[in-house]
Amino acid sequence: MRTEEDMMALILDVARKDEQIRAVYMNGSRTNPNVPKDIFQDYDIVYVVTEITSFIQQTGWLDVFGDRIMLQEPDKNDLESGGNLSLQRSYAYLMLFADGNRIDLQIQTKEAMLERYGSDLT
Repeated sequence: MRTEEDMMALILDVARKDEQIRAVYMNGSRTNPNVPKDIFQDYDIVYVVTEITSFIQQTGWLDVFGDRIMLQEPDKNDLESGGNLSLQRSYAYLMLFADGNRIDLQIQTKEAMLERYGSDLT
């Protein structure tokens, strides 16, 4: 399993290399000092981007994170189930990797980030 340092370096490196990613932050249990560390904690990451569409249209850019054994797209599933949501402001990928690491990756526009940052909605 990749270490926390390896994962954080990778997450930040992806953000640095893509001009469309304007900011990156993490939320969830790993950011809460009152939550004990365990092997089941995922990385709840948010990339604040200039636009959403290109990140959705082709998922190949996600390959840099590692050998995936599962990819879920809850927003896509909700939309296909008749849900009424806009994919122009945010989109989520839930990924499980062969080494056991998990990333819940949210892609958000700046406008969506300003509404949600600091809440439990991200």
